[in-house]
Amino acid sequence: MSDWIAIGALAAVGVLIPIGMMSVSALLRPSVPETGKSTTYESGETPTGGTRIRFNIQYYMVALLFVVFDIETVLLFPWAVIYRPAISAGVPMIDLLWPMLVFVGILAIGLVWAWRSGAISWARSPRATSRKTERDLN
Repeated sequence: MSDWIAIGALAAVGVLIPIGMMSVSALLRPSVPETGKSTTYESGETPTGGTRIRFNIQYYMVALLFVVFDIETVLLFPWAVIYRPAISAGVPMIDLLWPMLVFVGILAIGLVWAWRSGAISWARSPRATSRKTERDLN
């Protein structure tokens, strides 16, 4: 039970310190509203055009896939570290491999799905398409 008290105390400190810091800074900071403070800062330049820019969704998809497979690497590393000591301790091979094979299999299915649904394929620009057709013609 004392372990849970220590964990609860650590969680309370982890929540109370940021809340306390934000409260103190809200009380101590100067508040001088000006019109210049509410304008968009563009490196000293006057902003022009709209603020909404359309980004290609594939940037986000590639970023999400990178995060997923980066987490996979983080989760595979501890398994790889304990693999050899577990074998020498007499743990059956199937008990060691089965969880990781299922984990990697689920990720492989996700990768195949992303590949087939077109989440990884990039949209070609007209310039790149014209270069490819010129190469094919030559």
